[in-house]
Amino acid sequence: MSLSKVDGFRIAGVSTCVPPRRIDNIECGKDYGATEVRKVVAMAGVQFRHVVDAGVTASDLCFEAAARLLEELGWERESVTGLILVTQSPDYFLPSSSCMVHKWLGLSDQCAAFDIGLGCSGYPYGLYLAATMLRAGGHQRILMLHGETPSRFPSADDHATTLLFGDAGSATALEASDDPAASAVFCLQTDGSGYDGLIMRGGGFRDRNPSNERDRFLFMDGGAIFNFTIKRVPPLIRDTLAFAKAEVSDVDWYLFHQSNRFIMKHLAKKCGLPEGRVPFVLDRFGNSGGPSVALALTQGAVRGDAEAMRVMLLGYGVGLSWGSALASIDHRAALLHGEYSGSVARS
Repeated sequence: MSLSKVDGFRIAGVSTCVPPRRIDNIECGKDYGATEVRKVVAMAGVQFRHVVDAGVTASDLCFEAAARLLEELGWERESVTGLILVTQSPDYFLPSSSCMVHKWLGLSDQCAAFDIGLGCSGYPYGLYLAATMLRAGGHQRILMLHGETPSRFPSADDHATTLLFGDAGSATALEASDDPAASAVFCLQTDGSGYDGLIMRGGGFRDRNPSNERDRFLFMDGGAIFNFTIKRVPPLIRDTLAFAKAEVSDVDWYLFHQSNRFIMKHLAKKCGLPEGRVPFVLDRFGNSGGPSVALALTQGAVRGDAEAMRVMLLGYGVGLSWGSALASIDHRAALLHGEYSGSVARS
């Protein structure tokens, strides 16, 4: 496994953005069958989902999240020297979506910008990359964006998955810091043998125009993904705590990828996590992939009176890939949430 500690950075703020169109899954019973829908809602825990309209992409959601965060922090655009966009919902095969967001935000040509093609585990992975760039020197401020539009992945007649997914974008601002407490522990892991457990087989360059139209849409082996999750996530939590020399009670919030209510409750119980420290926002936003970790922070975690809150950020799924980040977020950090308007000025 890849366990490491990265010093010399702080999380200055996290901003999340969801589409304004909200779907009530119970209302979908009229089209999908009330009994089937109620079973899915009861098991997965998804009643409402925010989904994009035609022409709106993950990069649009991330742009608005980032623009609002930069304004809240008062950061000059020229001060941002790194832009990482984590997504498996790119606007195009090429160019990188990060280059478009770089333009829209009006960032300097001295800013490095690149995409990372990770899904459910992408938040801790993206955070690790941003932290190591700051630690290496040459950077003072970096934006790590993570956005997905998984509502577009399933076939319309695949009710078991259509009812699960919502869309979201996020922006996390990181900056260099000399504070000895400004650090995080990371654990990042992969099992590529399960790559086909969650897959869209067609549309890429291996099979650009699949003969089976169904291959253009998401295929999910639910049993395999469930088994993977309950096997891999508990050791991930234990190993992260052990490496950080921390106890379960030392962490204020365990911020899971919002995958499935039944799975999340099972994991929390198996790991001995206090129920009140595991936020569930799945019921309001659906499974938005990796950005759901950021949503769990901005919409589920509650600040206390302490100078900082200690959070464990947990991503797991497609790849198969899983990872964690154990970090402190101080009282100065901005935590924002809003709906996509399409009206924020672009450069």
